[in-house]
Amino acid sequence: MIERAPMPFALTLATVSFILTVVWGRPFINFLKRKGIGKQIRIEGPSGHQTKMGTPTMGGFLFLLPVFLITVVLNLANLLSGVEWGKRILAIFNFAEGSPLIGKSILLPLLTLIGFSLLGARDDWAGIHGKRSDGQGLIARIKASYQVLLALATAVGLYFFLDLDLVFIPGIDRPISLGLLYIPAAVFVIVAMSNAVNLTDGLDGLAGSTSAVAFAAYGIIANLQGQYPLSSFCFAMVGALFAFLWFNSHPAELFMGDTGALALGATLAVVALMTGQWLLLPVVGLVFVAEAASDVLQVTFFKWTKKRTGVGRRIFKMAPIHHHFEMLGWSETHIVWRFFLISLLAGMIGVALALL
Repeated sequence: MIERAPMPFALTLATVSFILTVVWGRPFINFLKRKGIGKQIRIEGPSGHQTKMGTPTMGGFLFLLPVFLITVVLNLANLLSGVEWGKRILAIFNFAEGSPLIGKSILLPLLTLIGFSLLGARDDWAGIHGKRSDGQGLIARIKASYQVLLALATAVGLYFFLDLDLVFIPGIDRPISLGLLYIPAAVFVIVAMSNAVNLTDGLDGLAGSTSAVAFAAYGIIANLQGQYPLSSFCFAMVGALFAFLWFNSHPAELFMGDTGALALGATLAVVALMTGQWLLLPVVGLVFVAEAASDVLQVTFFKWTKKRTGVGRRIFKMAPIHHHFEMLGWSETHIVWRFFLISLLAGMIGVALALL
C-alpha cells in the first residue's frame, strides 16, 4: 500500500486545536483579570500604547495548553493502530498502516515549547510583580543565560537523541552533515529566533499572525518530507495561534507576553532544525529577522555615533521597526496587516525554495 501524506488529518487537527483554544479563551482571560495579571507599558514606548496598560498578559498559556493536550492525546492514540476499529478511524484521514500520528521526536519541540514558555512566564511575572520599577522583568543577562542553557539542552537533544546534524541548501540535492558544529549552530538559531519573535510581539496580532504563517510553512515542508508527526504538531500550533488571534486582534483583550513569544520563536527554530531546512528561517521568518535586525542596527549605530561624536544618532525613529512605522503615522492595524502579507509571501517563497 502506498502511503499518502495525511494532510487532511493535519488540517483537521488545526481545526480541533482552534476550537479548544477559543472555548477556554474567555474563562482564561477572566481568570487573568481576577488575578490582576496585567501588562505594564513602557513610558518610552509610543504614547498610543498607554491605553493598553493593564491588559491581561501571559497569554501564551492560552495556546500552549491545548497544543500540549493534543500532543499527549495523539501519542496515546498511537495505540489505536493496534486494533481494528482504530485502523478504520486512521484510514479516514488517508493514513497507511503503521503511519504515526505523533511520534517520540515531537517530544523535543513540545519540551522546548514548555521550557521557554516557563522562562517567559517568569519574565512576565517579574515585570508585573517584580522589584524593578521599569516593569521590564528579568535582568537581560540573566534571561539570556537561561535562554542559552535551554537552547543548549535542546541542541544536545537534537544531535544525540534524534541524530540530527544536517542542513539543506536550496538547489543542492544532498544535505550537508555538520557533525558537532551542529550543536553551537542550533543554539544560535534557537536563541536568535526566540529573541526575534519576542521583539516582534509589540502590536496587537503581529507576532501571532506571522508565527502562524511560519508554522504553516514548515508544516507543509515537513509533510512533503514525510515527517507527518512534525507536520501535525505544526498545524496544531497554527490552529491554536489562530484562536489566540481571536482575542489578540486589535484592540487586544489578551497579550501573549514573553510566555508565548519566547516559546514560539524557540519552537519554530526547533521545527526548522528538524526539517533540516533551517537556512530558510530568514526567508520564512522574514518579519522576525527584520524586527531583530532593526533593533540591533539601532542600538549599534547609536553607540557608535555617540562614541565618535558624543551624540548618539538613530537610523529609525524607534526600534523595533514596527514602532518606526507607528511614528511615521501608520495605524497599528495597517502595520499588522502589511507585515502579515509580507510574512505570507515569504512563507510561500520559503516552501518553494525547500522544493528546489
